[in-house]
This record gives sequence, C-alpha cells and structure tokens, in this order.
Amino acid sequence: MSKLNVDQKTVKDLFQAKQSDFLIPDYQRPYAWGEAECQTLWDDIFSFAIPDDGRVEFDSNSEYFLGPIVTFKNGEGKMEVIDGQQRLTTLMLLLRAFYAKFGHMQDKASISTKQNIEKCLWKTDEFGEPDMQQLKIDSEVATDKDKDEFLDILRNGEAGIKKSRYAENYRFFQKCIDTFLGSFPTYFAYLPTRIMNNCILLPIEAESQDTALRIFSTLNDRGKPLSDADIFKAQFYKFYSAAGKKDEFIKKWKELEELCEKIFHPTSGTPMDELFTRYMYFARAKMGIKSSTTEALRKFYEKDDYTLLKKDSTFQDLIVLAHFWEDVSNQDKDRFSPRILRRLFVLNYAPNGMWTYFVSVYFMQNRDTDEMLDDETFFSFLNKITGFIWTYAVTNPGVNALRTPVYAEMVNVVNGQPVTFADYKFDPSKVESMFFNFSFHNARPITKSMSAWWAFQDDGQELLSLETVFEIEHIYSRSRQDKEKKLTDIRNLESLGNKALLEKRINIRASDYRFVDKKDYYLGFTNNRNQKKEGTKIAELIALAHTATDFTEDDILARFRRIMDAFLAFLKENELVG
Repeated sequence: MSKLNVDQKTVKDLFQAKQSDFLIPDYQRPYAWGEAECQTLWDDIFSFAIPDDGRVEFDSNSEYFLGPIVTFKNGEGKMEVIDGQQRLTTLMLLLRAFYAKFGHMQDKASISTKQNIEKCLWKTDEFGEPDMQQLKIDSEVATDKDKDEFLDILRNGEAGIKKSRYAENYRFFQKCIDTFLGSFPTYFAYLPTRIMNNCILLPIEAESQDTALRIFSTLNDRGKPLSDADIFKAQFYKFYSAAGKKDEFIKKWKELEELCEKIFHPTSGTPMDELFTRYMYFARAKMGIKSSTTEALRKFYEKDDYTLLKKDSTFQDLIVLAHFWEDVSNQDKDRFSPRILRRLFVLNYAPNGMWTYFVSVYFMQNRDTDEMLDDETFFSFLNKITGFIWTYAVTNPGVNALRTPVYAEMVNVVNGQPVTFADYKFDPSKVESMFFNFSFHNARPITKSMSAWWAFQDDGQELLSLETVFEIEHIYSRSRQDKEKKLTDIRNLESLGNKALLEKRINIRASDYRFVDKKDYYLGFTNNRNQKKEGTKIAELIALAHTATDFTEDDILARFRRIMDAFLAFLKENELVG
C-alpha cells in the first residue's frame, strides 16, 4: 500500500518548514487564476480574519480552510506540486504584496509580521535568517512563458508594466492592501498574521508521482483542476524522460497545445482533451470495442497503467491527427479537393459531434505514408456518413442512439471493411413521412444541418468560410405571417421548405421584411448614406432573388418537395435505403 503523509497545517507552518521547497513541474499547465478568483480569495480571507469589518472580536482559535496541496518528493528532494498550484502560487503573491507594503515600518507588530513573511517566501540559513536569493518555490512549467515574471516578482516585489497573470494579480492584491491600509490602519499587521496563523491547508505528500496523481483524481478541487490532458502529459513526460527525450517532448507538447487551442473549441474540457477524445475512438475501434457505453476519457487512457501512453507511436499519432484537423479547419486546398472541402463544410453543421470521431478513425486508419487520404474513397465515406447521421437525427434523435451503429462501423473501418450500415437501412417512405411531420424549428441542430446540405446540392454554390457565422432564415418570415396570416397551415412556417442558411450579418437586418424587400438584402445594395451592404453568398437565395417576385405557401411546399426528393435520392445513391 502506498504511504501518505497527511497533516493539516497553517500557511505559516507549511511555508516556513525547512523541507518546504516547492516545485511547479514542467508538465503542469500555466498559471490560470485571474482577478475573479483573486477577488474571491481576498473577500473570503478578509471576512474571516477581520469579522464584520473589525466590529466583532476575532477568535484566535478559529480556522479557515483553503484546500489541499498534493505533492510528492522528487529525486532532487523538491516538493513537486500535482494539485494546488493555483492557490499556492496566489498565496505567495499575496504574502509578497503584504511584505512590500511593510517597507520600513518599525513598530513591533510590523517587524514581527514582516519577518514571518520572509520565512514563508525565502529559504533560511542555519541561523534562521532568510536568504533573499533562494525562494521557497520554483516554476519549470514548460508551456508558461511568464513563469520568470512570477519568480522576479517574488524576489523584487515589483510588477511594473509586466502583463502576465502573475503581474496582474500581484497589482490587484497591492490595490486591495492599499484600500485595507487606508480603511483599517490599526489592523494592518493583523490580516497577514491571521492568514499565516489561522488559514489552513491540507498538505498531502505522496511517495511517488503516480500516487499523487491518483490522489488528485479523487479530489474535488475548489480551484482550477488539472485537465485530463494534463494528467496524460505527466505520463508522457515520464516516458520520454526515461528515454532521454524530455526536452524534445516538452517542445512538441507546447506546439501541440498551441495548435489545439487554435482549432478546437469544445463546450466542455480543454482543446487538448478534445484531441485525446478523437484519438480515443480510433484506439477503441482498434481494440474491437463496439459497446455504446463510452468510458470517461481519463478512465480509458489510465487502463493497464496508462499502457497506451507508453507507446512510441501514440504521441506522434496525436500530432498527425491534430494537423489533419488543422487542415480541415483551414480548408486546406493542398490536402483536400474542392468536393471534399464542400462535404466537410456541410459536416461542420452536423446535428452532433459524432462525425468528428468517425472521421478521425477513418483518417488514422486510411492515411498513406504522406498522411493523405484517397480522394475517391474519402468522398464516398463522407457522403455516406452525412446521409446516415442526418437521417438518424430525425428518425432516431439523440446522439446516444447513434452510438450503436457508428461504433460498429468504426470497428469495420480499422479492420479494412467498407462502411455500409448494413443493419440500419432506411425505409424511404418512412423517412419521407417523418421529415414531413418533423417541425424544423431553428433551435433544432438538424435544421441548420439540412439547410447546409441543401445549399451545397447547388453545383454553383461556392465554398464558404468556416469562420462565417450562419443562422437560419425564414424565407417567408414570421412577422409576415403575423401581419398577413396567409398560411393555411401554420406548420409550414417551420417547414424545411421555408428554411435556408443566411449570414448572421444579413439575417439580423432582413428577418422581418417582406420577400420583395428581402431580395435587396440577399443581393446586396447601397443605402441612402452611400454605404455598400454586401449580399449573401448562398447561391439559392441569390437565384431566388433574381427570378422570384414573391415566396408563398405554395413555394414553401414546392421547395420542401425538391429538398425531400433530392435527399431521398442522396440516400439511395449512397446505398442507405433498404
């Protein structure tokens, strides 16, 4: 059983201990606390240490719990911080800001408090005197370009014009302290003293990094916890350090992290977590896993003592996969043909994110030695998954339902088998009926999905930028129905036949106009102030503006019929109907 040293300590006892030599290791993430977190810390500590603005007597036996600090002693005898980096760093900045303010104050309380802060920040010699050249904390965070500013602030007590988070937070605490000193001058020495003597930390010292990581994963950290990718980075770091490739790994990890931050924008987790998630589906498929129950990301990778992360190929695979998605994001014309880019644009508006996992599996399995895909087979694959995912969103809504057929096909992909969805062919008449009765409200993702698909059924539709924000246009507007009430079936307002992609900048202006007025917005015009207003790039709307004088309920129904016929033909062409 792994041994742990757990002993509740005051800030003073922990920081002043001889063995306290903290190291923020290079695999940790950069310091992330901002003013909001610092404000919360200040407010909490102030309310505790100066109760009711000093009108209530402070109980010297009271305690305020700040949270855990998880460390392990590394080979150099330093306390390597696994959890608690944010609060530890911030407390150091706070104490340094207090220390700088004491300056040349000579009253007994100030001198005593200043000396105590010194022993929290700096190492001491055998006579207990602080050595101002040796801090109690060091940072080697590989991806933190500002770590030297942190150490410089602790040494010199000045943030100057520095722009790092460390400097911003240090200046924030300086302002808080100035305000406190101006309002409560007689309490000035009491606040930092009570922080050191009565604020409690729970240092948990593990005997190894692995034990520390396991402890961390079970803690509900009040601060900003390490992401899954941070935990994986620690495993990679150990692996490549043992292979003598630590510096090379750190450099590549930083580059990969910066790349992921540019191309991935997940709703939860970090951009690096998203990359690991996409790779996980490839790894799952290689293991033959078809189960619709997906393990949590960390649980998947930690199996068998992180075996997957201890393979030479895994990190390189992640880099290759990230560059593939970078080229998707950049709509790279050297990697992808125009027809592939058009399919990828449509998939960008998929009703759920499953397609990104599916495409990741396909790419990792079918890439050639130049990390390229065969255009013909990739085009066929994209068409097939588009038709299947779009139809399933209407006939079997919910991403959970999609897992069973897609996971099975992922296994087929890595086994060199074609994607067929053989057990899930659609009945054309059932599909048509469900689409006809489905209300394509704008809030439903499939509405934008179908609108994007239909836009690119027009051969004249140019490739659109993924950076352009599109919304759903009611060609026959709601306001027109409110005023004219000409629709015999109000459901046609939300029919797919009445929906189209339209740039947000235009939709805001055009949404409440009659069709005859909308035409100018579709085509673009020059206003009374001689300002040119650019039109849409949706080819169908441009053609409609040029050829139609009105857009009525009959037009909605006819357009729905054209969309439906084309979509059913698309499903048949891609062998998705039974």
